[in-house]
Amino acid sequence: MEEPRPEPAVASPASDGDPQGDQSIAAKAEDDGLDESDASAPPPAFAALRAEPEVEEFVSMLSSFEHEPPFRPRRNPARLWTAAAATFALAVAALIGAVSYFGMPDWLPVAHPTFGAAPSDLALSFPPERQDRRTLPNGTEYFGASGTVTNVGKEVRTVPPILIVLRDGKDRIVYTWNVTPPKETLAPGESVTINEAVTDVPRDAKIAEIGWKPD
Repeated sequence: MEEPRPEPAVASPASDGDPQGDQSIAAKAEDDGLDESDASAPPPAFAALRAEPEVEEFVSMLSSFEHEPPFRPRRNPARLWTAAAATFALAVAALIGAVSYFGMPDWLPVAHPTFGAAPSDLALSFPPERQDRRTLPNGTEYFGASGTVTNVGKEVRTVPPILIVLRDGKDRIVYTWNVTPPKETLAPGESVTINEAVTDVPRDAKIAEIGWKPD
């Protein structure tokens, strides 16, 4: 008869409460040059990999419980165009209102009217034969004009200021001055005579224009 062979001895794993197992783990960690607290630390290669910015960001995304959409909502082009059109319309309305209230700025490169619009029912008359342009004996340049303003309407009208403009031979303005009428208002059918004279006008003044002063 064959004798039974002895079974090989199998070492049982150390339990959590086995002091011999704890001592063996601590001894192995001490042999490897590590502290007992570092025995459960992750390998250095894994720690270096986790320190990479991309990996760290990915890990933080996995551990985040806050929900964030993967992309921003797309803007509505129609709404943007509507807002732009509304802003442009408001700007144009503001510009028109400013020009209507304050008038056209002088610095704009546009042609400005020399004279203002004719008031209702007021007739202005300064005939050329009643204009005098000459050089006085003392060498002073003289210009004089005489005319009338008549209310041809049926209501009392206010007489605005009058503007006299002198131009040279190339139609350039070389001299201007304002004339205040002797009467502020005119009754229906009433007229007022205006006589004006000025000296020391430019020698190259050749043409005289008379009209209402612009606002």
